Amino acid sequence: MKSPSIDSFVDAYVQALKDGTAAVFAGAGFSIPAGLVDWKTLLKDIARDLGLDVHKESDLVTLAQFHVNEHSGRHQIHQALIVEFTRRAKLTVNHRLVAALPISTYWTTNYDSLIEDAIREAGRSPDVKRSVANLATTLPRRDAVVYKMHGDISEPDKAIVTKDDYESYSTTHHLFSTALQGDLVSKTFLFIGFSFNDPNLAYILARIRLLLGENRREHYCLLRRVQRSDFDTNKEYVYAGARQELQVRDLRRYGIIGLLVDDYKTYTTILQRIDFRFKASRAFISGSASDFAPWNAESAHKFLTDLSKALVLSGTGLVSGFGLGVGSIVINGALEGLEEEGASGLDQRLILRPFPLAIKDPATRRKRWQAYRKEMLSQAGIAIFVFGNKLDDKGTVVDADGMLEEFRMAHDMKLVVIPVGCTGSLASRLHEHVMADFSNYYPVSGYKQLVRALRHPGTPTQVAGRVLKLIMKVQEDRRLFS
Repeated sequence: MKSPSIDSFVDAYVQALKDGTAAVFAGAGFSIPAGLVDWKTLLKDIARDLGLDVHKESDLVTLAQFHVNEHSGRHQIHQALIVEFTRRAKLTVNHRLVAALPISTYWTTNYDSLIEDAIREAGRSPDVKRSVANLATTLPRRDAVVYKMHGDISEPDKAIVTKDDYESYSTTHHLFSTALQGDLVSKTFLFIGFSFNDPNLAYILARIRLLLGENRREHYCLLRRVQRSDFDTNKEYVYAGARQELQVRDLRRYGIIGLLVDDYKTYTTILQRIDFRFKASRAFISGSASDFAPWNAESAHKFLTDLSKALVLSGTGLVSGFGLGVGSIVINGALEGLEEEGASGLDQRLILRPFPLAIKDPATRRKRWQAYRKEMLSQAGIAIFVFGNKLDDKGTVVDADGMLEEFRMAHDMKLVVIPVGCTGSLASRLHEHVMADFSNYYPVSGYKQLVRALRHPGTPTQVAGRVLKLIMKVQEDRRLFS
């Protein structure tokens, strides 16, 4: 059976993000690049004490049980966990990418705190479930739930490590199993850094398969393809490759589609593509206008209304800073689109960030507004620039310096910038700037005529249609996000 392409997976997962049904399951391999060791390295000394070679052991759960049997306790295992997981492990780009996505459900078998740390760094609030008792409480104003089904380094004596722990899991941690079953039924999971050798997960997946049959939900797993450099002999490499292919096919029994990639760096590339593709489903509209010239006010209002309405009807979310003379019209157009569509979910489709004006100190105000602009731009993958003027202290119409700053920030943050030159003022000069250095702003072919057309005059509906046509191409063009 032919495996789906990475492109197909990215499309499906981005749609799950839009629908609010995306989830992540992170295994031990997800934290290794952060400086933490794998299980074989962690248990190396314990295996040596037993007279065993950890590299010859495939069942590490049983190895940990052997240690407990021989020493009548698990102190050494606890100490190994404490020493390893209290090190200053650094967040990786992968942790930051999955934490910044609008995912509300994270599962992990890891003991470290990297996922919840990354969520906090992203300005979100994680509700961490370290034990069964935690499942009965809810953190107020939480943005995501992190289920640590094997425990946390803060309580090493309760960590799921040995065969005893696994065998009693269905009794001691039944509610974790129930919660995971529910999420596997209702959400689309991305498994990353996971080997699928965990007996608890295998049991739950088997239950799902038996209960739902062919109606189960599809999930995805990124797996590093075995490499020749991983093995001493070609025979071992060929054997491991054949076994991995069989494992990928077996995962389909549980509705999990295995995606083989050549190296761990590709994980980052794929997560970046997901991030870019999702953000491209939202457009930031930057603009202010005390004077709509060369348009009149009525035409400018119709253009902004038609544009925002068309974007909403196309499925594109809007982000706006409520710019003078522009923001309120964008809101009206977006609401018209939602009403025509008969859709709800205003909070997800229209993100408004009116600037805090009551800041007297100029330096404080500038710093606060810079952070505000960066936060708004981080919500989108496309930035549209229209009009762009204001009145100075003498009542003279001048370029809007805030819009110029947003343009520079948007480019630095790798958003696709769309200056609508025919709206005049600063937008016209930004359009000229983009056209003069086009490959710097549009690194792939097929966009020059579409962007150039935004300089040409037209009716409000025609200009809105040109902008929408360009955005539709951006959103469908995988080259921009590869």
